[in-house]
Amino acid sequence: MILVLALGLRAGFAWDYIHRNPERALSTIPFLFEPGNIAASIEQGKGFSSPLRVETGPTAWMTPIYPMMLAGVFHIFGLYTFPAFLAAVGLNIAFSTLTVVPIFYAGRRVSGIVTAALAAGLWAIFPNAILLPFESLWDASLAALLAALLLWATVALDGSPRLRGWFAYALLWGVALMTNATLVLALPFLLGWLAWRSRSLTKPALAAGLIILCCVPWTIRNALAMHSFIPLRSVAGLSLWIGNNDQIRGQWPGRLHPITNSVERNKYVEMGEIAYMREKRREAVEFILAHPAEELRLTASRFVALWSGGTATPLADLIHARSFSFRFILLFNLLAAGGALAGMVMLWRRGSPYWFPLAVFPVIFPLAYYVTLASARYRHPADPAVLLLTAVALKGIRGR
Repeated sequence: MILVLALGLRAGFAWDYIHRNPERALSTIPFLFEPGNIAASIEQGKGFSSPLRVETGPTAWMTPIYPMMLAGVFHIFGLYTFPAFLAAVGLNIAFSTLTVVPIFYAGRRVSGIVTAALAAGLWAIFPNAILLPFESLWDASLAALLAALLLWATVALDGSPRLRGWFAYALLWGVALMTNATLVLALPFLLGWLAWRSRSLTKPALAAGLIILCCVPWTIRNALAMHSFIPLRSVAGLSLWIGNNDQIRGQWPGRLHPITNSVERNKYVEMGEIAYMREKRREAVEFILAHPAEELRLTASRFVALWSGGTATPLADLIHARSFSFRFILLFNLLAAGGALAGMVMLWRRGSPYWFPLAVFPVIFPLAYYVTLASARYRHPADPAVLLLTAVALKGIRGR
């Protein structure tokens, strides 16, 4: 029933969105970002390259699975066609709907069937999970599914003696890192927790070796194509600079991104990807060191924006917004953030060992975005754990 509810809401809102926008626009505009540009390059026989809509050669802008998936969509349904858009949105809706399953079973393992049903139900009606599949042709929905699977696999593997379970866990991590590289922040903590729980380093070390092996082919490709050591992706320097520079005050940071800023795009083309990213990282570090007070303000602003769903002034927006839907989305995000904190405290006070792997996603995973850029899409892989912790809190309140 929860799966049906989740699917119905996502399909219904997508259907309304599609009918409010011209087919010609939907056939092209949603694909004109980095994943779609790389996918188009692959489909045109130019390889994994050109993330900025101009030919710039090989890229390590992002890990390969989602752009290759979009390339498969282009290959089957045509390049920049309305059926290709429908297929891409359909895949995102399927990923988001299926996330109900690992959330449910992880919740049952952590705190019983009531928590499982609450968590799965919250995900079914979660506005971010309903809107992102069709508003953004990025890897967010797939990354959320993989993060939920990783959480479920981590708690399920606790105490398991089966070696094949550890092999499957390592392969799942390999797929996750080749989809969303930022998930690597959670890896040492989840694997370390399993090592601590098992009182042995043998199987966790074996899993770590297999995870590295899963990433080796991509790293070798990057070394050959980019002539540089890039284990996962190259874009960290740009992300750090966009969020930390002397031009950011009073404007949307995306205006500095080379996909929209012609000056930065020309510089990227002239310098090449690796040199450009290194320069941006150097400029960002210089700005951070020279403006510590400003950096503290920016970090606090990003923290608030990440957990409110995208706005750095949530209380003012909640009071003055004219749109009921905007208020609902904002309030849902704020309550989920508070619920996650309450859920962590409740699990810890009960002495549940599962408080730690659940806390990794809302505490550790977003750290990269506090110092770079904040948006609901970036936080989305942590949202399954956030809503599961919120469900724990709701069950605790109900019990009292």
